[in-house]
Amino acid sequence: MIRRKTEGVGGAIGNAATFFVDLHLSEGRGDKIAFREFDGQKREISYSELARNSSVVAAALRAAGICSEQRAAMLLLDTIEYPQLFWGALKAGVVAVPLNTLLAANVYAKILRDSRATALFVSSDLYSTIEPALVGNEFIKLIVLVGHNSATGIVRFDEFIRCHEPAETFDTSPDDIAFWLYSSGSTGEPKGVKHIHSSLRSTYDTYGRNVLDINDRDVVYSAAKIFFAYGLGNSMTFPMAVGATTLLYSGRPTPNSVLEIITQANPSLFFGVPTLYSALLNAAPKKEKLETALRLCISAGEALPAPVGVGWLEKTGVDILDGVGSTEMLHIYLSNHQNDVVYGTSGVAVSGYELRLVNEAGEEVGVDEVGELLVSGSSASDGYWNQRDKSRNTFTGVWTRTGDKYEQTPEGRLVYCGRNDDMFKVSGIWVAPFEVEQSISAHHSVVESAVVPKKDDDGLLKPKAYVVLKDKTDPKGLAELLKEHVKSQIGKWKYPRWIEFVSDLPKTATGKIQRFKLRER
Repeated sequence: MIRRKTEGVGGAIGNAATFFVDLHLSEGRGDKIAFREFDGQKREISYSELARNSSVVAAALRAAGICSEQRAAMLLLDTIEYPQLFWGALKAGVVAVPLNTLLAANVYAKILRDSRATALFVSSDLYSTIEPALVGNEFIKLIVLVGHNSATGIVRFDEFIRCHEPAETFDTSPDDIAFWLYSSGSTGEPKGVKHIHSSLRSTYDTYGRNVLDINDRDVVYSAAKIFFAYGLGNSMTFPMAVGATTLLYSGRPTPNSVLEIITQANPSLFFGVPTLYSALLNAAPKKEKLETALRLCISAGEALPAPVGVGWLEKTGVDILDGVGSTEMLHIYLSNHQNDVVYGTSGVAVSGYELRLVNEAGEEVGVDEVGELLVSGSSASDGYWNQRDKSRNTFTGVWTRTGDKYEQTPEGRLVYCGRNDDMFKVSGIWVAPFEVEQSISAHHSVVESAVVPKKDDDGLLKPKAYVVLKDKTDPKGLAELLKEHVKSQIGKWKYPRWIEFVSDLPKTATGKIQRFKLRER
């Protein structure tokens, strides 16, 4: 068993909003800026304003007849209204349901009906997208529009909270459901993942404090949006636990916009995903170093290719801590640590979590053997909403099945091998797509790649690679060079028999490559 002893997991406070929002007032941090926008009007909100406004939201929800344990869906851009509404819902005992802002109307319709949300908070720029999903919905009783635009018959946020006085925070148990997050998964079918109030504090006590060593002087920017489990921890849980400041950007995190933020707004902590780090390296000035105020960078979503981590360190002088988390576990439980970074590995268990690698029979595997990763920790989900069979398959006692394949090195570090359904055999030997992808991406002409199995003329599986090249790279003759490159690096049987150059790869909103779509081509 791969274990890190639990260190400093705090005592339970019933309603999470009490710890993350209201305690700052008694500790003298009320005037500290909690959130600052980097775009538009560059608005900001202090911890005292957030405490009051979230309590006003709670009062307005009660006045509108939205009761405790009912669900409030939130289709919101990352603006200062988001934390007011999220924590206001929790203060009212209402279950917040942040929604991915990149989905289609038919998916929103499924989620709204599945969750039976009675309230919907939506950014005005997103209302036209979700409006068709509201047709025939018998559960929604309240729609609140956030932003400057208006819609006929829809109340605006400023009107919704007008004339209300702050309400008392609803007295919840630490084990009460606080919020749901809909997991896109690798298949694109969303599942409602339920989380309790104490899970938020657990992720701070384990990862936020022990890995990030976050403090009230930090300025945080997360390219991953708040509606992701990863982004929720980055932008709200960790900075709000210590009274730090979070930078919010409502737009799409393009390489240029992210470079502007990290060089001009001076964050000390930056959270991204491997695809974005690769794109940032490609977009950054080629010859000079990138000057920033960063002290630490973090990556999650997919395993970070070693060349990207090394390249970023050379460009910025700052390490990327590659970590592994999931919506089901709320945040990162396996990670590289400060002053203990080995690129190409996912690191070791975060203090407070226990990890196991098991074979198909549930038996623990040995060093240098591949097994499925199981994780146990206090931030685990309470289960999937209305998906009993999937809940029983994923959550077995204190253990959560991740569906990820890893092997453990003699030094105790874990190396990512792929998803359960990504692995395939070539000539009777298992091939991990990520290993081949990492080898291809090490070539100086490649931005990123994805490898899937394809049957040859004899019906046998062989690797096929989809490769995105750097700008202005001539692909002529490059396919054969890449094949030889892989052969020399990781083994002759693992090289891709076919290479197709593409402009981009299909991904989930979290940046994970959707290999199932490539397998279907």
